[in-house]
Amino acid sequence: MIKAKAYAARDERSPLAPFQLERRTPGAEDVQIDILYCGVCHSDLHTARNEWKNTLYPSVPGHEIVGRVVAVGSSVKNFKVGDLAGVGCMVDSCGRCPSCAEGEEQYCENGFTATYNGPVFGGENTFGGYAQTIVVKQSFVLHIKHELKDLAAVSPLLCAGITTYSPLRHWKVGPGTKVGIVGLGGLGHMGVKIAHALGAHVVLFTTSPKKTEDGKRLGADEVCISTDLEQMAARAGTLDFILNTVAAPHQLDPYLQLLKRDGTMTLVGAPADPHPATEVFNLIFKRRQLAGSLIGGVRETQEMLDFCAQHGIVSDIEMIRMDYINQAYERMLKSDVKYRFVIDMATI
Repeated sequence: MIKAKAYAARDERSPLAPFQLERRTPGAEDVQIDILYCGVCHSDLHTARNEWKNTLYPSVPGHEIVGRVVAVGSSVKNFKVGDLAGVGCMVDSCGRCPSCAEGEEQYCENGFTATYNGPVFGGENTFGGYAQTIVVKQSFVLHIKHELKDLAAVSPLLCAGITTYSPLRHWKVGPGTKVGIVGLGGLGHMGVKIAHALGAHVVLFTTSPKKTEDGKRLGADEVCISTDLEQMAARAGTLDFILNTVAAPHQLDPYLQLLKRDGTMTLVGAPADPHPATEVFNLIFKRRQLAGSLIGGVRETQEMLDFCAQHGIVSDIEMIRMDYINQAYERMLKSDVKYRFVIDMATI
């Protein structure tokens, strides 16, 4: 076994603190990665504080991992020592069900194994990226092609990037489509960047007038203050697709009314409590759809990373030390970050 320094929550009330974990010695199909940077996702906070009521303790969060390969198993063909590599939200799946066969491991019928907190349908705990090193089977390791200077800002792509890229691609966002992005946080700012790079006309919806200038800098063609009823009414029935990134309960109907006939609003934020009930007439009178999307499969995540490298897309980040993580969580709750914290793992 490989011993490594980490940070963990011991229960739902305790702050994250230093912890020593053990990783398996790399097997034939395994890649060992020394972690350079790990992004901080709202899911990390939800899990550390047991807000989804399924946390296994001790909990070592972190699923936006970028590092360098330091060991490979005898059967590993696609990675070598010294390569830059990434690990996202999954480290395994059944590999047998139709979803896995189609490269959609995130929808594995038998439950994928999360990078932290274990298999989604229950099982042995797994420890994430708030640690010095990680060992992952090669089929769940990703190639990083960005420039070295961008590595820290690449790490949030492993969750925030694929969470927004996957639905934008699935619902065929591109030139000639008018797309709404709801919320300008860790997910939303990536949604704006990627939708813009795909060639769509992008409308950002935010409750904060202070974010207007930033939204346009990131690639929004328009910024609508969602609390302004006149601005919202002016855009009724004009959007082909809405990507709703807000991870707190809120009324969905004002946004559904913005969709054209046959338009879709997809939810990617995962609030701890349900959204208020939706008025069904906002759906049936224009054949609108309310959908959801969960991260992306390994193949699509690699496609996203390559697309972002080609277009020079990274996350807007604030780098922090490992021992600042509890303060970062409190600031994240207040939306006091532009737009993603990333941990410099050299500070652990």
